[in-house]
Amino acid sequence: MGRPLTALQASPQLLWQAPFQTVASGSAGQVLSGPWRVLLLGDGSPTRHLELLSGAPVEVDLIAMAADPDPGPGAPVEIHALQTPLLRRQVWLRCGDQTLAWAESWWNQHQADTHLQRREQPIWRSLTGDRAELFREVDGLAQVEARWLAERFGHDGPFWSRHYRFFRGGQPLTVIREVFSPALEAWLGPASAGTGIKPPERVDRLTPSMA
Repeated sequence: MGRPLTALQASPQLLWQAPFQTVASGSAGQVLSGPWRVLLLGDGSPTRHLELLSGAPVEVDLIAMAADPDPGPGAPVEIHALQTPLLRRQVWLRCGDQTLAWAESWWNQHQADTHLQRREQPIWRSLTGDRAELFREVDGLAQVEARWLAERFGHDGPFWSRHYRFFRGGQPLTVIREVFSPALEAWLGPASAGTGIKPPERVDRLTPSMA
């Protein structure tokens, strides 16, 4: 039997979000150093990246997995392309005793029943177990904060975040948001590009991420 689940957490507070067009073109990554740009804006598997960096397998601490009839204004707009009813899954990603990321994902209930039968397995392994082709599209880059993130990571925020979609057969399968711990700087170096680029302004002073 798995661990008892808690209620869904409110998503972290969004401090800044890059306009969608800059994410699609790659120019949003100018504020990031090269290694962090690859991690946040590349189309590789974060599970694989974390394992390669830490030298330990990724383990999932499942927080909650429940129906989400009202995702709220902080949810990525891309979830509106998913068929309802929706389910949301929230997890911590851990390598050994070090928590390196938090993630949440939105699914159509039927797709979740099909692909998330092993609830505490990383999504990438669940979706690629049959070697079916997947396409990942990164849609968002942001900075977020939450007290419970700082407590679990053991670092103060803000924290770098991204969200993306998986497609199969040209259809969106899930929307995933990830938040990464500053502990990754031990392997990747500082997240800042160090080029004198002005830090992003708060999100309430920016235009929406999608037109």
